[in-house]
Amino acid sequence: MTKYAEILADLERKIQEGHYVSGQKLPSIRHAAKQYACSISTITRAYSELEKRHAVYSIAQSGYYVVDKPGSRGPVTESAKIDFASISPDPSVFPYLDFQHCLNQALDTYKSDLFTCGEAEGLDTLRHTLVSHLAGDQVFSKAEQIFVTPGANRALEILAKMPFPNGKSVILVEQPSYDLYLRFLEAEGVPVCGIPRTAAGLDLDELEAKFRQGGIKFFYTMPRYHSPLGTSYRADERKAIARLASQYDVYVVEDDYMADLGEDPSTDPVYAYNRTSHVVYLKSFSKIIFPGLRLGAAVIPEKLLETFRTFKRYADTSQLSQAALEVYIKSGMYERHRRKIRASYTARISALTEAVRRHNEAGLLQIPDIRSGVYVPFKLPLTVNLERLTERLAAKEILVVSGKRFYLKEYREREKFLRISIARAQPEQIEQGVREIIEEVRREVGSPY
Repeated sequence: MTKYAEILADLERKIQEGHYVSGQKLPSIRHAAKQYACSISTITRAYSELEKRHAVYSIAQSGYYVVDKPGSRGPVTESAKIDFASISPDPSVFPYLDFQHCLNQALDTYKSDLFTCGEAEGLDTLRHTLVSHLAGDQVFSKAEQIFVTPGANRALEILAKMPFPNGKSVILVEQPSYDLYLRFLEAEGVPVCGIPRTAAGLDLDELEAKFRQGGIKFFYTMPRYHSPLGTSYRADERKAIARLASQYDVYVVEDDYMADLGEDPSTDPVYAYNRTSHVVYLKSFSKIIFPGLRLGAAVIPEKLLETFRTFKRYADTSQLSQAALEVYIKSGMYERHRRKIRASYTARISALTEAVRRHNEAGLLQIPDIRSGVYVPFKLPLTVNLERLTERLAAKEILVVSGKRFYLKEYREREKFLRISIARAQPEQIEQGVREIIEEVRREVGSPY
């Protein structure tokens, strides 16, 4: 083994064994050269290789630091609270130091350019990076079609307000659906109607009837890891949606905000099946990195480009955040973190469904077969009082969300369910939480009040 290989192996071992902990600065290059009795160039080469492997990161004029590792931030303060309500990523899996590294690299690369207002479309280099990034999900587009937005919500608001070339005005939404967008549409007085979606899927005949009747400007849908149902459309359903959009000149706004959290990335989005540019594709990066990052991407069909640009008007996203995301994707850190989060959340979903199987002998709950993502709906008996159930669970410090909020206010064909999120539920708490929920449902079913 060469001297360089010996030094590299020794540094890796010390990092893995905790001799150098997350965030700790490595010895300076000169000091390490003396320590290993070698040349400065050998140490420089070893440190550079560690940086390529994302074991360390460099800060200009400062040195090299150990990148954050799973579990390296120390034990999280235990809490009796079992959180099945929060949808934000678990702080324990946030890539703090990795992203700090990317921020530093972005500042070093772009310098003062990051402190300008920027363009309404977003940072040009990030948009070109996103072309290849999105192609991995079978979303093929040109950089000119991509707009960087502060999360998917900004794009959804613009799309609701701007005119479409089909001249139609009504927005069709799945029921249930994303509650914040439903409240926005209602508050703004946007014409909106619903179509039922259950764990079993969507009635495509009813969808075609809605499209045929006319007036539908676009259909807002979450084909993968739906909020709040957690389910995904089959490939034949996605193909049918794409075909019907072309046939009846109805646009589809595909909110693929959970795409990165799925264990099976091979299923193509609706966008991949549509050949007439009737699909707007939206992606959020908040669920994979930090909610506060507020970065999303919208892929806009060419027929909508100028109108969307007119309504967006100005830059509304931090140049620094965009540049850091570009570095994060290019470096390979994004893909590595995506795999880590997928594995973590898939394990939690598995623990949840297994706990339901063990404790649901009486069949009080119905859950779909969900193996990836964040959400699992607990469908309840019709006799259960949702408000009372959530209050009883809250008294036991078990936080859940009622399914009522995910419907339009005037929509009456509602299913009764709890939306369970595993994003913040600690694995060791899941069994107890499920057992307590089933016990409270049992009490509700037997309660005369």
